[in-house]
Amino acid sequence: MTRDMTTGSPLRCILGFCAPLLVGNLFQQFYNLADSMLVGRILGLNAFAAVGATGALSFLILGFVLGSCSGLSIPIAQSFGAGDLDGVRRRAGQLVWLGLGIAGLIGLVCLFWTDDLLRLMNTPAEIFDEAYRYIFIVFMGVGATVLYNLSSAVLRALGDSRTPLHFLVASVLLNVVLDILFMRYLRFGVEGAAWATVLSQLASGLACLVYMARRVPMLRLRRADLKPDLKRIGSMAAIGLPMGLQFSITAVGSILVQGAINGLGAQAVAAVAAAAKVHNVVAAPLETCGIAMATYCGQNLGAGEYARIRRGIWSTMAAAMVYCAFAFAFLFGLGRTMATLFVSPAELAVLRDVQQYLTTLGLFYPTLAVIFVFRSALQGMGYSYRAMLAGVSELIARTLVSFGLVGRFGFTAVCFANPAAWVFADCVLLVLYARVMHELAPFERSRALASAHR
Repeated sequence: MTRDMTTGSPLRCILGFCAPLLVGNLFQQFYNLADSMLVGRILGLNAFAAVGATGALSFLILGFVLGSCSGLSIPIAQSFGAGDLDGVRRRAGQLVWLGLGIAGLIGLVCLFWTDDLLRLMNTPAEIFDEAYRYIFIVFMGVGATVLYNLSSAVLRALGDSRTPLHFLVASVLLNVVLDILFMRYLRFGVEGAAWATVLSQLASGLACLVYMARRVPMLRLRRADLKPDLKRIGSMAAIGLPMGLQFSITAVGSILVQGAINGLGAQAVAAVAAAAKVHNVVAAPLETCGIAMATYCGQNLGAGEYARIRRGIWSTMAAAMVYCAFAFAFLFGLGRTMATLFVSPAELAVLRDVQQYLTTLGLFYPTLAVIFVFRSALQGMGYSYRAMLAGVSELIARTLVSFGLVGRFGFTAVCFANPAAWVFADCVLLVLYARVMHELAPFERSRALASAHR
């Protein structure tokens, strides 16, 4: 079911769109919790640390996929907001070629350099082999990841956040079943977790394609729609790929931090891996606001509703600030308890580190909310290249912490790596937002005058 977000209460539109996204995001995060819990409980602490040690590298590669797929769908949202249904179909046809190109390029890069990247991150020797076996399989299945994320992003661009949720739920349930089958009964080790992820995403992506072909008439592509159009491909890539690069630039900073964490030993690796799982769940509503904001701004830009973009951004920020207060209270009171899902309650030193890490993050959640809302708003309005500057600022902050502070202050510095990056990014994003809205002000005034004369 498509949704027009250019009319009605901005906050109500955004929250209504967010609801299925949030359920899906939380479901995905709870799956990630279950996946990690199964790895930790079935295969042990070292296997859990091995999978956790690949998190930053996975974010570098798969984050590029996720960001690019979301970005490539923005022109479709703009066409839909403008009422150009033929444009929706033509742009959807070019996504086939863009998706194949992304999957092929990433597959080749990972085929040859995964081992080197893990060594560059200073992955501890006792977990290196398991980390490599796990992440190599995930990377070789990147085509399934592209298929699922691109097809679900297209549906969301049309305002349909419910259908991708249904396929996500089915995918997650299949993933859990395959995890148990591959790791507990077939004894595949960490490779079992990787194969479960790839196969479940492939099934979900194929299901999305069948649904679009049967239920969404504007996405029933004709042969002419599939004919490569280099000009259209280039214009879509100019919006979509910078979003992927934004994720990857941020991930490079995370890799530097992960390398510093790895240098502190397996205990620190396990603590951050467990804390990151908890953080990802608690921060999911903020991330969901960002996903919704990109679609909302894309549709309203296409419709010329500039004042409505402004109202939507600030009303969403107000709601996000309220959530941040609850999130901090939760992390402070129950974060350590949640971490025992992944590590034994007897691992007291690990759990102390977990609590310190989560409390520090929670204090800075308002700065994280600014990133999700304003970065996604800029991307939805087509300013992906400018939004990349926020990723560069995050990279600078994480580099300074990794090389300048972790060696001196140890785990405490690790706790402040992400907050420092968020603050740096906020300073850039707020300036960029002010400049963009200043540039759009003449169009906004013209729109207001035209409405007044009707």
